[in-house]
Amino acid sequence: MKIIGTGRANPAVVVTNSMLEQFLDTSDEWIRERTGMAERRVISSEKLEDLAAEASLKAIEDAGLTPADIDYIICSNVVNEYATPGLSCIVQGIIGATCACIDVNAACSGFIYALDMADDRLKSGKAKNILVLAAEEPSRMVDWKDRSVCVLFGDGAGAVVVTEGEGMIGSRLTTVSKTDCLHYFRTLEPTPYITKEEEGKPMYMNGREVFKTAVLSSSRDIKTLLDAAGLKPEDIKYYVLHQANMRIIEAICNHLGLDMSHFPHNVDRYGNTSSASVPILLDELNREGKLQKGDKLVFSAFGAGFTTGACIIEWTK
Repeated sequence: MKIIGTGRANPAVVVTNSMLEQFLDTSDEWIRERTGMAERRVISSEKLEDLAAEASLKAIEDAGLTPADIDYIICSNVVNEYATPGLSCIVQGIIGATCACIDVNAACSGFIYALDMADDRLKSGKAKNILVLAAEEPSRMVDWKDRSVCVLFGDGAGAVVVTEGEGMIGSRLTTVSKTDCLHYFRTLEPTPYITKEEEGKPMYMNGREVFKTAVLSSSRDIKTLLDAAGLKPEDIKYYVLHQANMRIIEAICNHLGLDMSHFPHNVDRYGNTSSASVPILLDELNREGKLQKGDKLVFSAFGAGFTTGACIIEWTK
């Protein structure tokens, strides 16, 4: 496959660290030192499906196509106000597409899992133009009284259009069942027969364990892919990583023996937007003219599960 269009959409409300100081026992210095974040975008009046549709339409326009040209939609999403139908179905209706749709939940790795699925579908000849979308609102999963978690997250959507081509050099997906370090529980509707104890809880995160697992898993995935492709770390123009935490990005950079010029980032402005972070950053690079035909890029992400995904892409646009 190859990527032929990108798009993004973010909420209007900007929540700065100083705004969080007003109701949390925290400070701008404390947040910046631990996360590298200065602000994040958070949903207020918007609906996630509208942000998702906006990002999708921008990607389709950038690809030089119309919604009628899209013959499959894969949407990465962890949670939204609809349990059913899937967010992909809702977005399909908003943008005026008529194709089959599917949602995937691989947490923050979901966009790369969706890309891998799209690549397989193109290889099978079952689709020609696929919209790969990631739309997330993690701000609705956290306890806004817990400074260790709520300061990390922002909301947003990113999308790409892919078609047949020679852009995918290699991909790697891994999952290790490890729910204790990062999870979010929701209670379902009661029935007359439920006897088990149930309690909904905000997102729980063991920061140290997530940090260690993320750095080691992402570094391993990237090195494995580079070796398989016969490439060196310095052959990659940009490492487009999941924007979870600036310290994680810096640690992966150090593991690969590179300098930060290879690691673009926007976590300082958007926070952790879950699986939407990679396509949002990619769209920024694309629209700022920082990508040239033939550039090799690495996408890498990690998330609850524990899932990890990485791929090497040649920019052909």
